[in-house]
Amino acid sequence: MCLLALLSCKTGNKKVLLPNVSGKAGEVLVVIERQEWEGNLGVAIREALAMDTPYLAQREPLFAVSNVPPGSFSSMFKVHRNLLLVNINPQNANNGIVYKYNVWAQPQAVVQLDAADAEQALELFREAGVTTAEFFEQSERDRVIGNAKLYEERELQAPMEKVTGGIVHFPSGYRCRMVTDDFVWMADEKQYVQQYVMAYKYPASGDDVFSLENIILKRNEVMKANVPGMFEGSYMTTSTAQEPTTRSLRYRGRAFMETRGFWEVHGDFMGGPFVSHSFYSPDGKDIIVLEAFVFAPRYDKRQYLRQVESLLYSFEWKTQE
Repeated sequence: MCLLALLSCKTGNKKVLLPNVSGKAGEVLVVIERQEWEGNLGVAIREALAMDTPYLAQREPLFAVSNVPPGSFSSMFKVHRNLLLVNINPQNANNGIVYKYNVWAQPQAVVQLDAADAEQALELFREAGVTTAEFFEQSERDRVIGNAKLYEERELQAPMEKVTGGIVHFPSGYRCRMVTDDFVWMADEKQYVQQYVMAYKYPASGDDVFSLENIILKRNEVMKANVPGMFEGSYMTTSTAQEPTTRSLRYRGRAFMETRGFWEVHGDFMGGPFVSHSFYSPDGKDIIVLEAFVFAPRYDKRQYLRQVESLLYSFEWKTQE
């Protein structure tokens, strides 16, 4: 008991062991007065957090958003995985938005909005709506990565390192379907849901290596050569029904170009969403691409894609260890 007390409590900084979070993946609980939830502020929150998830065949919200008034915010709700606390009070000393981790549980993401009145709260959230959504999104990814490291298939590090020079942390259930000198394919295949991660590389040449046109051109070349369909002459390619999009991102010091779109199988009727990260190798000679995609024709795909996309964010250069 004495040992437990020493581990769970530190005098001075009040460091204590926290319970595990509650709630389902992809849920956000908004603590807000009913009148504000039904007004313009509530509309802005739902527009930012419950907008349609991009590049899914069916309409699915980015997050499942629910609300509870502050007077009902009991200990049962305080351990929720994702919390948005809206505190509107003319006596608030410091108005703004603060992002916190592990306030009442772990691994927990908490966003606290303090404002003097509803108009100021609306202005603050409109400025920070995208950042708030990305904060919750990355928190969901971090939970997936933490679970992957806890139950990692460590034998999959070697084939990933062979191709990319780095590793991805794959959880139990994944296996290596294929590996060559410049292509590797990892898969978690269940009866009705298949989740995949691929990695490949090609020489970096030209000034527009990260243009959408070049990324898709190289992607189609790699997929045609390495990912055959079920029928003779069929192969994976990029769907032209909706043009993919790119954006430049940075995560933990690594800059990359994110591409989102739909994949399909030429000569078949299979398809689904994909997301990829393209970046330079450490020596700048190659472009490394990490790609995640899912095939789940019977189910909503938001959470399955979020799970496998999260693994891309677990990438780390082996030389850094």
